[in-house]
Amino acid sequence: MGEWRDTTLGSLLAIGGGSIKTGPFGTALKASEYSQDGVPVISVGEVGYGRLVIRSTTPRVSPTVTDRLPEYVLRSGDIVFARKGSVDRSAWVATEQDGWFLGSDGIRIRSGDGVDGRFLAYQLQGAVLRDWIVQHAGGSTMASLNQGTLERVPLRVPGVHEQWAIAEVLGALDDKIAANAELIRIADELGSATFRSMLSESESLPLSAAARFINGKAFTKGASRTGRVVVRIAELNSGIGGSTVYSDIEVADDYLARPGDILFAWSGSLTLHRWFRSEAIINQHIFKVVPAARRPAWLVWNLIASKLDDFKATAADKATTMGHIQRHHLDELVEVPAREVVERHDAQMTALWSRALAAEQENLTLAATRDTLLPALMSGRLRVRDAERVVEGVA
Repeated sequence: MGEWRDTTLGSLLAIGGGSIKTGPFGTALKASEYSQDGVPVISVGEVGYGRLVIRSTTPRVSPTVTDRLPEYVLRSGDIVFARKGSVDRSAWVATEQDGWFLGSDGIRIRSGDGVDGRFLAYQLQGAVLRDWIVQHAGGSTMASLNQGTLERVPLRVPGVHEQWAIAEVLGALDDKIAANAELIRIADELGSATFRSMLSESESLPLSAAARFINGKAFTKGASRTGRVVVRIAELNSGIGGSTVYSDIEVADDYLARPGDILFAWSGSLTLHRWFRSEAIINQHIFKVVPAARRPAWLVWNLIASKLDDFKATAADKATTMGHIQRHHLDELVEVPAREVVERHDAQMTALWSRALAAEQENLTLAATRDTLLPALMSGRLRVRDAERVVEGVA
């Protein structure tokens, strides 16, 4: 093991000419310069835990803006923090994200020479430093992060060669997770495209004829801190987190979600999900969708997806309450491919569905392995060669 030394983020960056940069304020970037096309602008909503996440609502700017404000252009290897709210969130800028633009609610760290940027990104994702940042962030009503706070972040670092080796081990897991995510996206897109091609031979049927829609119940009341996850809309949208509720209550099978089950949030965001985590309990505002006889899961999934825009429009009309649909909306007609067409494509579509599900489940294992190795490697308690053996067993 190499020698580790104690320092601060500001001191570490100063050695190699690194820097911390806050996004543009005031008149540097005018509201009129945002657009629906062009370069993604990275702000609070785009900074996930470890990786940048682009959404349909992510604002963009034209290359003219990035040419005028080059100091805010992100480069591969940069680290971006959310400046407001969840200030412990930071993301590594991947190669394909080079050239994206730093928004006003983001802070960029550029590591400079003598520091492995990806090692630094992993270190800042560790629970100890995330807690430190939250505790030292300013703001009376909402946490706020600034350059001075980041400069004071305490670090313990080895030599640059060992930094690189540690980053390689953890990066192998994250690269596999990213590859799986791309596989899932392609499999689902191919499945959707194939489904649309099947509609040349179809009939109109009520959506409710294709499956049972079982509404969850208020299982968070009196929940314990042990047992199965209680799936709320928050867990569907953001995954398992610190606010996730657990319960050891016994419930009927209708209210249990198992890997491969279809869950449809009918209130709030109105989203469709393939559950891939361990067995969990389904809370209210979520339908467990059980396909009818001879209706494969991939078919029901695509039938619901074909109605999502209509359902969201219906929910948006409810201005005085949280947007939602009602059960009678499930009786609306959808175009269902003819049974012989479904049977002809079933093997291919089931394979796509199953492959995507397997990749989602594998990513859980990969992420859990990374999260276990990260603190052990960052503290120097675990040798890189021992961590490599662990990674070889899962990646």
